Amino acid sequence: MFTSDRILTLNVGASKVILSEFQAKSGQAPELINYGIADLPVVEENSGVGLVLTDAIKSVMKTSGIRPGPLAVALSGQIVFPRFVKLPAVAKDKLLQMIQYEVEQNVPFPLDEIVWNYQFIGDDSSGEQSVMIVAAKIESVREITDAIVQAGLEPDIVDVAPMAICNALRFNHETLDGCSIVLDIGARSTNLIFVEDDRIYSRCIPVAGNAITQELAKSLQVSLGEAEHIKRQSGFVSLGGVHVSEDEQIETISRVIRNVITRLHAEISRSINFYRSQQGGAAPVRLILTGGSAVLPHLDQFFREKLQIEVEYLNPFVNVGVGKRIDVEKAGHDAFMLAESVGLALRRSLHCPIEVNLMPPELVQSKTMKRRVPFLSIAAVGALMSLGIWYLYERRMEDLYTAQTALVEAKLSKIKQMQSKMDKATSARKAVQRKADTVRDAMSARTAWLKRVEAIKSCLFDGLWLIEMAPMKSEVGELTGIRIMGRGWADKLKVQEEKAKANGSSQTAIELLRDQLKTKAFFGDDVPVSVQIVGVKEVGAYLMDFTIEITPAAAAPQEGKRRAQK
Repeated sequence: MFTSDRILTLNVGASKVILSEFQAKSGQAPELINYGIADLPVVEENSGVGLVLTDAIKSVMKTSGIRPGPLAVALSGQIVFPRFVKLPAVAKDKLLQMIQYEVEQNVPFPLDEIVWNYQFIGDDSSGEQSVMIVAAKIESVREITDAIVQAGLEPDIVDVAPMAICNALRFNHETLDGCSIVLDIGARSTNLIFVEDDRIYSRCIPVAGNAITQELAKSLQVSLGEAEHIKRQSGFVSLGGVHVSEDEQIETISRVIRNVITRLHAEISRSINFYRSQQGGAAPVRLILTGGSAVLPHLDQFFREKLQIEVEYLNPFVNVGVGKRIDVEKAGHDAFMLAESVGLALRRSLHCPIEVNLMPPELVQSKTMKRRVPFLSIAAVGALMSLGIWYLYERRMEDLYTAQTALVEAKLSKIKQMQSKMDKATSARKAVQRKADTVRDAMSARTAWLKRVEAIKSCLFDGLWLIEMAPMKSEVGELTGIRIMGRGWADKLKVQEEKAKANGSSQTAIELLRDQLKTKAFFGDDVPVSVQIVGVKEVGAYLMDFTIEITPAAAAPQEGKRRAQK
């Protein structure tokens, strides 16, 4: 989300660009405060739209007074490849590999020539995960984003028109139940969007407003410009079999328009059948119209009769406000073309059900670097300030050192005299300490074995007793460990093991004893011990003999090696 509450959106269509400015506080719905629309001139195929798009954006900014800034842009559905696949519910890393494989198989271009994104749709409770993949040729996207940058704007999100419309629909019509179809009729193409619960499916149909204009030009034998004017002034959808005017030209116009809309209806019917059979969707219960060519009179009645479902128009301003500066009547007329703009504004202010971004990689890197520049600048200034402060500190310390050196040297001579006396006292103290240590060690040795015996007894379970306890010594006579031998009743040891099992442990009674012994200090409080079971054997049917060796932990590896050699 922008740190500012100012949001810019740009909808790039086939024949128009719409630049809008919204205002939104964090966590609140945006409000439209300004917008402008400019026509895009027709360009020859393969000649690109970069220059004309830049000019159109600059024109809108000039006439509307919208200042430059970061923005979200919507691409026409005509240049995008949407794919909807179902994948098995597997681990996330495997799922991402499968998604990339699907991109390679379903998009008719190499991976290095496209920019793509994906979004999970619904959950995987059915055992499958539905995934929407959106891809576009990177050169097509780059041509548009470069034109936007040339116009002084900063692309921040590159969305897709059908997904922006879907976000606007869900935000403004939250209570839709069943399957709805959104029909976005533009100039060169029509976006058909199925919205059902948390699932979505879209398709781009190459039948739209320009097809009507071309058919009118052919039938009336006029230029495309005149045909477009006639369509806007006198066009309507004939209801079939009824002559609404004695004017032959009017009859021709309505009949031509009906023929094109009938072709569009055929594509819609095929798409419905595919959605239901291949995507597992339900039968649609309503059709929602939007787009610049959706304003033809009687269009809603035509689809209502053909599809036998409810037909209504998409109002993107049910929950999105319109500022006081906006001409409400004009905004109401243009509402058919502003659904994408509202959907883009929602992307910049709230969390949306569908969030894809087709930003070219170089723009992503550029924005990342721009975000880092302020931090790098602050770091550089901080480093320079640190150097300056350190220099001043060094100068101050040098002055203090010079002043204090003389004072220290004067006191040092006195300290040296005292040091000689202290050295003699220290030597005398050490001699006394050595004698005291000898006496203390002798006294400690007398009680050490009593303490070790008590420590071992405190670890014995009911039914265990000691037979022998012997010191382990090195070749030079130093104590290296303690060997204890004991015996126990087999039935009482079994009771201890059952208790351990109830507590989630599978250890034997002797292993439990070993772990208890590890908690005791046999060689001093700060010396950890290593306790090893040397032998366990049954004596008859009721008794169990065991031998355990206790050594300092540091000596355990050497003792283990010594026994292995023996």
